[in-house]
Amino acid sequence: MAKLYSFHSCLCILSTSLYYYFFTCLAISSKKNITTDEFSLLAFKSSITLDPYHMLRNWSISSSTSSFSSCNWVGVTCDEHHGRVNALNLSNMDLEGTISPQLGNLSFLVFLDLQGNSFHGELPHELLQLKRLKLLNLSNNDFVGEIPSRIGDLSKLQQLDIRQNNIVGVIPQSISNLSMLEYLNLKSNHIKGTIPHAISQLGMLRILDIRNNKLSGILPTTISNMSSLEEIHLANNSLSGEIPKGIGDLTQLRTVNLQRNFLSGNILSTLMFNSSSLQNLALGFNNLTGILPSNVCQGLPNLRLLYLYVNDLSGEMPNVWHYCKELEELILSFNNFDKGHMPADIANLPKLQSLYLISNNLEGEIPVSLFSISSLREISLDGNNLNGTLPDEMCHQLPQLEIFTLLGNHLEGAIPRSIGNCTLLQTLTLQDNFFSGSIPMEIGSLNQLQLLQMGNNSLSGPIPLKIFNISTLEYLHLEQNSFSGMLPSNLGFGLPNLQQLHMYGNKFVGKIPNSISNASNLVIIDLSSNQFSGIIPNSFGDLTFLESLVLGGNNLTTDDSLEFNFLTSLTSCRYLKHLEVSEMINLQLKLPKSIGNLTLEHFWANSCGMNGNIPLEIGNMSNLIRLSLSRNNINGSIPKTVKGLQKLQSLDLDYNDLQGSIIDELCDITSLSELNLTSNKLVGVLPTCLGNMTSLRKFYIGSNRLASEIPSSFWNLNDILEVNLSSNALTGIIPPEIKNFRALILLDLSRNQISSNIPATISFLRTLETLSLADNKLKGLIPESLGEMVGLSFLDLSQNLLTGVIPKSLESLSYLKYINFSYNRLQGEIPNGGPFKKFTFESFMNNEALCGSPQLQVPPCDKQIRKKSKTKMLLIVCISSIIVVLGILAIACIVLQMHKKKEVENPLEKDLSTNLGLLKRISYSELVQATNGFSETNLLGKGGFGSVYQGMLSSGKMVAIKVLDLKLEATTKSFNAECNAMRNLRHRNLVEIITSCSNVNFRSLVMELMSNGSLEKWLYTDNYFLGFLQRLTIMIDVASALEYLHHGSSIPVVHCDLKPSNVLLDENMVAHVSDFGISKLLDDGQSKAHTQTLATIGYVAPEYGSKGVISVKGDVYSFGIMLMEIFTGKKPTDEMFAEELTLKTWISESIHNSVMEVVDSKLVSQHGKEIHELLAHVSSIFVLALRCCEDLPEARVNMTDVTASLVKIKTLFTQ
Repeated sequence: MAKLYSFHSCLCILSTSLYYYFFTCLAISSKKNITTDEFSLLAFKSSITLDPYHMLRNWSISSSTSSFSSCNWVGVTCDEHHGRVNALNLSNMDLEGTISPQLGNLSFLVFLDLQGNSFHGELPHELLQLKRLKLLNLSNNDFVGEIPSRIGDLSKLQQLDIRQNNIVGVIPQSISNLSMLEYLNLKSNHIKGTIPHAISQLGMLRILDIRNNKLSGILPTTISNMSSLEEIHLANNSLSGEIPKGIGDLTQLRTVNLQRNFLSGNILSTLMFNSSSLQNLALGFNNLTGILPSNVCQGLPNLRLLYLYVNDLSGEMPNVWHYCKELEELILSFNNFDKGHMPADIANLPKLQSLYLISNNLEGEIPVSLFSISSLREISLDGNNLNGTLPDEMCHQLPQLEIFTLLGNHLEGAIPRSIGNCTLLQTLTLQDNFFSGSIPMEIGSLNQLQLLQMGNNSLSGPIPLKIFNISTLEYLHLEQNSFSGMLPSNLGFGLPNLQQLHMYGNKFVGKIPNSISNASNLVIIDLSSNQFSGIIPNSFGDLTFLESLVLGGNNLTTDDSLEFNFLTSLTSCRYLKHLEVSEMINLQLKLPKSIGNLTLEHFWANSCGMNGNIPLEIGNMSNLIRLSLSRNNINGSIPKTVKGLQKLQSLDLDYNDLQGSIIDELCDITSLSELNLTSNKLVGVLPTCLGNMTSLRKFYIGSNRLASEIPSSFWNLNDILEVNLSSNALTGIIPPEIKNFRALILLDLSRNQISSNIPATISFLRTLETLSLADNKLKGLIPESLGEMVGLSFLDLSQNLLTGVIPKSLESLSYLKYINFSYNRLQGEIPNGGPFKKFTFESFMNNEALCGSPQLQVPPCDKQIRKKSKTKMLLIVCISSIIVVLGILAIACIVLQMHKKKEVENPLEKDLSTNLGLLKRISYSELVQATNGFSETNLLGKGGFGSVYQGMLSSGKMVAIKVLDLKLEATTKSFNAECNAMRNLRHRNLVEIITSCSNVNFRSLVMELMSNGSLEKWLYTDNYFLGFLQRLTIMIDVASALEYLHHGSSIPVVHCDLKPSNVLLDENMVAHVSDFGISKLLDDGQSKAHTQTLATIGYVAPEYGSKGVISVKGDVYSFGIMLMEIFTGKKPTDEMFAEELTLKTWISESIHNSVMEVVDSKLVSQHGKEIHELLAHVSSIFVLALRCCEDLPEARVNMTDVTASLVKIKTLFTQ
């Protein structure tokens, strides 16, 4: 028994020991697990470089009070059952750093929220180990890299939010494995590629938000299978194609946001207007067409928001709206609806808050019932043809109205006084109408008003003083009315936020108050064309942010007795760019030495009584682009320091008393394009350096005392447009080199001592409109070739020593409006055809022996003489004809022999001549003669396969001659390629090949001459400038050419080398694509080919540069790069682009928030304050360019869609 008891005792002890050991192990095990979590969290903390609010200060083992202390750390939550970390919420703590890979060891983590911080770097793949994760929110950080390709491993994920980061790459296919996902938000990143079809497998997804990315391609039709979808946000991408029809059948769908894409198709066939669940429908800024149903709301009873702006919708605007009882926002602006009245039924929308019907062809009166919708906050009806008046009770029932704009209509009558009841108004725009009467005093009570625009109406009377005390006002436009009265003496004290003040074109009187400087945020002031008097206040110099000050057309003066006048005060305005003080004869301004300290870009001081010298310090105004001091009393000489004005493009000093000579230093201003020194007292010679001023476009030095020959170098200014050297004492001749003025529009050499014949080469000036050579000593015949100057509208050759007859060829000058041949020694019959029918005797009087119509006060021509002359002429013609026929027969025999020989030697040429339908083959000797022996002066440029010369054929036609370098191995291929490419191509935007000339030792193509040179020249040469509309039009031309090459010809042609230097501009600035030296023809149904010839670096598509694979999509890529270049002014090879930064990535990174930073500075300068209105169009262009430059060829848009998109952008811009 004792033994049994002893055994039992041992058994109890053993059992107790085993239990103790088990629980000890369990405790150790638990301690080990929580330590693993702590270690992961501490590793995460160590990767944080900034914790500004010390939010994680208690994340420390030393602070532990128990083995499970990490559960008490800030942002950490543990599972009560296992004691493991299951939630980490560090949102909106302003933390900086990276995510430690050890975070992936929190194996029980279900909830991870790091939104609203500054975490950066790539997402660690270790996060994919968090298999229990249901919520992952990394939004509003600075993460880079791609979405992990195995994101689908997080199979329990219900919410994925990585919006507003810098994520790139594509949406991974594995995302389809997230079968429990309900919320997916990837918006505002740089994700590209297409939306994967597999996304439709997310059957539980309720919210899909991928807006503000770079997605392209079509919307997957399978998206209509996602029956749980409640919201779709895909706005601001580059999606194209039609909207899948089934989307309208998704019964849970509340929001469809597809704005700012390139979606097309008929709106009725792409989206069903029959959904009781749909609340928000946003399809604005696409290419949708079709007609909206008249009762658009019948099938959308719960609709709250309808955005259909900037599409191509047509037909009548829907007129039945009352079914949309919940509608709050209605925007239909910028469509092509039929002309008609504004639908009155809109007034039956009881919850309407925003109404935008801009540029919708509306006419008639605004329905009075509209002003009874008390919920309205925004009304914008700009750019229509609305007429009538505003009702007196307009604002009696609009207590919530914040924005009211009617710009550009035909409204009239008085502005209702009830407008003072709209006390929440922030924007009031009545500009460009016919409103009359005075401004109601009640407007001064609108104490939240920020923008007040009433310009260009018929308003009158004084401005209510209370308006100058609206402290919230930022923009005040009262220009071009008939306002009168004086500005208040305390102007500025009550306008602390005013940025722009436009009051020009009124009848204001009195002084400009010194207190204006208290409006310290002013950027633009325009008080011109009024009747202000008194001294210009020096207090303008206290306006720190002032950029533009326009005071011209007043009666203002300045006190020159003070050393410190208003010009000196403006030296404190470091941002001042525009200053205009013209048309103020009482100003009696002198330019102080301090003028050199102004930061001006444009300075106009015409007709302002300015006197004294131009100070030497003017040369310090290094930012000047335009300086205009004309019609003053400036004396002295032009200071040599002007050579410091290296940005100067226009210098107007005409109608002054300047003495001395035209200084050589003017030639050093390489950017100068306009120089006007007319009506001064300049003497001496024309400087020989004028020929170096290659940027010069307009040159006026008439009415001076210059006495010299015109230097020979002057005739080399090929691109000059207007020349006036009249009323001097210039001598010498007009040389044959005058033909170099190929772009000339005006030439006035009248009232000089020029004594030569008129050279026949003057007929080369085909663009010339005005030609005056009157009152010289010209002699000889009037060239017959003047009849080829088809643009001529003004011709004055009077008071010379010209002899012979008036050429009959002048009858063909259909634009000729004025002609004067009086006071010469002309004889013979005055032509009576064409424009000569309307000229009077004054044009022909005082000549030697002119005859013709009695109304010209000349004797009739002798019929007998005319008969003898005809007989003699007939005899000459007959003899000449016989000689010519015999000559032709002889030549034909020789040509036939040569042709037989060439048929054997050059079968390609025969093929070329036959298929191109070319003119008769031109001889090598004629090309030599046409190009002056292929002289350097005729050289237009050199390319990879040879040189291009300018020449004139024996017919008088100006051409470009492309001579191929036979030493290059690729020359034959180039010649063959270009011939093959152009064989059957005819398009207004392709350079036309006229004929060819080739033999064993010489090959050339004779092409149409483009007088305005290459697009590259216009982009990168000083003093050449293209405005926004010009650039857009040129790129539409190029797109049209490519569309024809790819889709319009019988065989698709791939250009392979598209770039600005291969785009040429004719006299009308129409673009023509040229240089098919490495083009490829895709025959027999090919969609791509291979080549070993590389195109120009920077423009070449990735697949072409790396593998030599070419297709029409390669041209699309090059076009996209070129489109970016045109509007940024940056070549893809610019030195700023290095390593990972390219032109494409630069645009891509700027497209959504900083377009202003990448737009060509020349465009910004030209458009000034209007540039912000332009940015939306530029953004659309850049989005299109990026679509052209997708990495995958199949993802790129085709040229047909590109052309259509550009045309649409142009249409919107010009509306």
